[in-house]
Amino acid sequence: MISLSINGQSHMVDVEDDTPLLWVIRDSIGMTGTKYGCGIAQCGACTVHVDGVAMRSCSVPVSLAAGKQITTIEGLAANGKLTPVQQAWLDNDVPQCGYCQSGMIMAVTALLKEKPKPTDADIDAAITNICRCGTYQQIRAAIHAAANA
Repeated sequence: MISLSINGQSHMVDVEDDTPLLWVIRDSIGMTGTKYGCGIAQCGACTVHVDGVAMRSCSVPVSLAAGKQITTIEGLAANGKLTPVQQAWLDNDVPQCGYCQSGMIMAVTALLKEKPKPTDADIDAAITNICRCGTYQQIRAAIHAAANA
């Protein structure tokens, strides 16, 4: 049994130590906001925070997350109030198909925690998530809007 703290709640899961954190979050715990995209940590759809650091959960063994604070997209909004990043996403019409959005929002949230006023170069360097719909201009606008909120 492995003990995990996800979005402030404790969970005991009976999985192999090398099970990807993504599958534990989705299949064992039932939080489906974190998406499977590529399975090789390239697309970023599975991005979650582990002790505040954005990580691609498809490549993180659950054993490495044990004892750490894990935050998923479900854990961002507090008491029904969206974060500035989530609100900027809506205000700037970022989502199209929406599949990449939870991972993208998690990556952007981590970026803004590290660099509250990122430059375009900072965004280019930090946000390597893939959006198949190509909403990169709206994403950049939403990042700047959230930084100015």
